[in-house]
Amino acid sequence: MASAPFPKRLTDGYTSFVHERLPRERDRFEHLAEKGQRPEIMIIGCCDSRVSPEVIFDAAPGEMFVVRNVANLVPPYEPDKVSHHGTSAALEFAVQALKVKHIVVLGHAHCGGIRAFAGESEPLSPGDFIGKWMDLIAPAAERLGPRRGGEAETDYLRKLEYAAIENSLANLMTFPCVRILVEKGRLALHGAFFGVATGHLLVRDPETGAFAPVIADLPGRVSAIGCT
Repeated sequence: MASAPFPKRLTDGYTSFVHERLPRERDRFEHLAEKGQRPEIMIIGCCDSRVSPEVIFDAAPGEMFVVRNVANLVPPYEPDKVSHHGTSAALEFAVQALKVKHIVVLGHAHCGGIRAFAGESEPLSPGDFIGKWMDLIAPAAERLGPRRGGEAETDYLRKLEYAAIENSLANLMTFPCVRILVEKGRLALHGAFFGVATGHLLVRDPETGAFAPVIADLPGRVSAIGCT
């Protein structure tokens, strides 16, 4: 079987990186290679290609430790369960080795994983990996309750997207290493939500649980506070 060539888009992108960004940040890369990474912020985001934390927060190399999965979910602390724990392993490394000071669960609008869960979509394969993974938000959906009569689907999905963030924040606190550091004031947990179409970033108030925009009026075409 003949192998396909490396994607031209990636080659072109790398060429641009080598000629433009690398010269500007070479010292930073060399420092990171010699001294290692020491990011203070961990982002748990969705693998959706439209929601890149490094782009949204205009981050330089080494500034953020990012783990991405379907629907930005954090599983509960289950060390004895026989399975692979990719997100839990990344969390363990960020907290115990890198000693990050902040963990941000970054949700977003139009999340395909949330929509698949709400719509009880048919499995994409016999393994149904997405379906099994999305079962993690079942407790959040139960607390939210069924969609009310007359409620628009978009409104219900938005509530479920917020509820999934809340659920991940609660699951973070089931990890002893996280809970202990939070209680000592050495680690802070945050919830945030990105509007794909608008570019609005909403941040969760830890006291009320409400999501509010970081910047009310964005430049250019976006001026409304909506987050879609």
